[in-house]
This record gives sequence, structure tokens and C-alpha cells, in this order.
Amino acid sequence: MSATPETMKAPPVTTVTIEVDGRKLQARKGAMLIEVTDAAGIYIPRFCYHNKLSIAANCRMCLIDVEKAPKPLPACATPVMEGMVVHTRSDKARCAQKGTMEMLLINHPLDCPICDEGGECDLQDLALGYGKDISRYAEVKRIVKDKDIGPLIATEMTRCIHCTRCVRFGQEITGVMEFGGLSRGEHMEIRTFLDRSVDSELSGNVIDLCPVGALTSKPFRFTARAWELQDRESVSPHDCVGANIIVQTLRGRVMRVLPRVNEAVNECWIADRDRFSYEALNGEDRLRVPMIRRGTVWEETDWNTALEFTVAGLKKTLAAHGADSLGALAAPTSTLEEFYLLQKLVRALGSGNVDHRLRQMDFSDDSAAPLFPALGRSMVELEKLDVVLLIGANPRKDQPLINTRLRKAVVKGGARVFALNPLDYDFNYPLAGQVVTDPARMLTALAGIARALSDLKKTPLPPAFAARFGDVKVGVSEQAMAEAAHSSASRKHARSGAMDRRSLRRQTRTTGRSQFRRRLARGLCAAPRRRRQERERRPLS
Repeated sequence: MSATPETMKAPPVTTVTIEVDGRKLQARKGAMLIEVTDAAGIYIPRFCYHNKLSIAANCRMCLIDVEKAPKPLPACATPVMEGMVVHTRSDKARCAQKGTMEMLLINHPLDCPICDEGGECDLQDLALGYGKDISRYAEVKRIVKDKDIGPLIATEMTRCIHCTRCVRFGQEITGVMEFGGLSRGEHMEIRTFLDRSVDSELSGNVIDLCPVGALTSKPFRFTARAWELQDRESVSPHDCVGANIIVQTLRGRVMRVLPRVNEAVNECWIADRDRFSYEALNGEDRLRVPMIRRGTVWEETDWNTALEFTVAGLKKTLAAHGADSLGALAAPTSTLEEFYLLQKLVRALGSGNVDHRLRQMDFSDDSAAPLFPALGRSMVELEKLDVVLLIGANPRKDQPLINTRLRKAVVKGGARVFALNPLDYDFNYPLAGQVVTDPARMLTALAGIARALSDLKKTPLPPAFAARFGDVKVGVSEQAMAEAAHSSASRKHARSGAMDRRSLRRQTRTTGRSQFRRRLARGLCAAPRRRRQERERRPLS
């Protein structure tokens, strides 16, 4: 259950005109300069900046030359202003960027020949354009001892340039701050708290975020080079989200899985099971050749023999028992194309017994259940909800990408999330209310919440509901959850209804203040003028 987003008029967007490298650009007032240049196709080098994370401005690689500014400014933390003139390739900007690169390479080891990030390393690419062919640093480089943070992420922290992307990702996206900075200055280290392992369901994304080779994929380590891999666009089959992924192969073998950017579905993240489950494809216990059973013994064979054996078995079954005795069960992780071909084959044989619900045990609601269950709204709309009720759901583990949207709604939009679950699941955002009960009472508890909401809204219950749950007693937890959900929805409607009144009052106050300032300015200017005129009219002594 969720509150339907109201259709509200968006506030007018104020734009400003700036000049970047001789080009006139229109930009939203208050936008950061690096956002404007990226949209215009003007590249500014960066390490710590990421459009999904907060601004840190600690790498200083994006320094640019702004006219009338006393020194170079970081593009990621400089808001645009009317009439701003920016030079990204001037001598001043280039000198600042090259000086930053020289400082970043002071302690960075020359590991490119053995680094897994080689070929797709931001530091390697930018060092080619902004670095020097010789280092002036002759002192001993610092060394950071590596920590074992789990089976998925390999660490080489001597390469770390302290961009803090991994720290901000855990704090802002996953809600589990597993990385942090210890000490200061040259002694600063990015490490896990209390030397624990990294266990969050989205932890693998720090591998993509890391602009150097400090955090790399441990299963992929030392298996292939980036330029050897071939990309294949695909969709993750592990949950209902359908995250967009890129499957990278080498000589017919899957070597790595990366996220594919799709703002409407998974943005630029994927869950760990989407990223690392490819290892099962190459597992030793995986069935690699067709097998047929003769008596009680399984025999390996070729595909032609296996298909002929299957056809013969189907014909024998159809002749002996008819088409109604034939059924097909598809794995729920199969693709849409595989589902289509399977049902087409079975229906061509005269049977309509096709299903994919392998783990479902109760089919009593088949007549009322939707033929194609869906969320009912887009992934982007989840971020705009005000009230959410989770029923028997653990989205953090089951649908991690949906959980990130809900967390964004709570943290940034102030949404209130309620949960009705058989277990006390671990959420990475605060719940406004929760009912934990045994599975047998979940339906009764849900009916109690619905009945309490009906009483609060003073609307009659549907006849079918009243006939079955008319005598349900509302518990204390159900009543509290219903009241909290109702008050949240009421506050939202009140806010949307008062929007125009507040805007009118604000405009009136602004107009009044402007008139007062103008009158005050005229008065302050008039007093010296009157005194000067009086002095001029005085007779000379």
C-alpha cells in the first residue's frame, strides 16, 4: 500500500547563461559546473566526483580557471552563476590539473603491468594526458598493508588515492557504512571498521566506483585483461527487477558481469548476486553435456541422440495417456524467449499445462490472482512515495535495487515505511511502524489494518471483505500502524493544498520586503542630500 503521488506544479526553473571555453551554455541556477559541462560534452578530469554520490571535492583533479576568481576552483563544487566565464583548457587550469596529478602519483605504485584495473583505470588514462614522464619525488613511498575484507573484493590499498567514493557509497546508497577513513594526512587509510568483512548486498559496486586498482574483483583477479573481453548486453534473472547488465566473455567463457546504466531500472548499480553468480556457470558440478537415463543409470550422450530420445518419450506418453497428461514446468529464472518457445511447443502437442511456480504450494486464489503480477508503478515512482506498507517482504535481501529506491524515499523524501512480516528483518532505514507475527496471523493482521484505515477514513469496506473479515478485531499494533499511515497521507494532502497559499504569502512577503527596502534606501539617500542642500543655503560667515 502506498500513497498515490499527487500531480503538483513544479516550481519554475531559473536558468543562467555561462561561457565555457568560448561556448554559451544555459544552465540551471545552482547546478554544479561539472554537471553543466558533462551535459554539454565538455570533459573535465575527475576522480572523486560521481553523479550518484555527494560532492566531496577532495581529489582536486577537476580544477578549472574561472575569470575573476583568485585561484583555480573545483568544478564539482562550484555552482554556476550568471555571466560566469570558465576556461577548462587554459594554462592556469592545465597547470593546476598537472600539479594535482603529480601529487596523486607521489605514493601510487607503478603496478600497471600486474594491476587488474589496467586498461580501464581512470588514473592510468588521466596520467597519460596530465602526467609527466618523470617524477620529481625521490623520497620513500608509503606502503599500506592490505586487509582481507571478504571473498568478493580484493584490496591493494597502497594504490588508493583517497577519493572516498567507497565510503560515500556505503553511507548514502546502501545505508551500511562499511568503509571509513582512519587517521589524517599522509597516514590516512581507507579501511573497514574494526577490520570486518564487507557483507552488504550491493558491496560489489565499490569495484566499479574505485577509479584506481585499490578495490578489484577477487573472483576475476588475474584471469583476463579488459581489452580481451567481449561485451554482451543482458538482463539479470535473479529477481523481478530485471537489472541491466553487461556479460563479458573470453573465448566463449563468461569472465565478468558489470552493470549497464539504465536510470529507469537499476541506475548504475547491480546486486552482488547479479555480479558474482556467473561463477556457477563454470562450476565443476554443473551439467555440461546432455544425459539420458536407461533403466536406473544416467548416460552421457550427444544432443541429437538426446533430442531423439525426448521425442520418442513424448510420443509414447501422448499415445498412452493423451495430451492432457503432458505438462511442462519452467524455471522462474528463464528468459521471456524461453518461456514463449516452451509454451508454444507444449500447446502444439495439444496441452495447456504450463507453469513456472515451482515453489508455490497454495493455488486456492488462482481465480482472483492476477495473470501477470506487477508492481503497479515504475521504479522511479518508488522514490516519490509518501507511505509504503511491506507485507511479508524483505526487500533488502530479495530485491536490493528496489530497497535502494525505498531508502531514497525515506532519507531524501521523508517517506514512512511500515512492515508486516513473520520475522524481524534488518532494514537499512528506520521503519515508522512494524508488526511481527506468525505467518498464520498475517492475513488477520492485514485485515485489521485495513479495517482500522476504513474507520479512520470513514469509508465502507468492500462487501467481499466485510463478509469474510467483518468480525476481525483490530489490535493495538494494527491500530497504531493505521493511524500513522493515515496521518502521513493527510499531511501530504494538506501540504499539497497549502502549497498555493504558502507561495502567495511568500510572494506577498517578498514584495513587501522589496518595497520596504526601496523606501529605506530612498530615505537613507535623502537625508545626506537634505543636509548638503542646507549647508549650501547657509550664508558664508
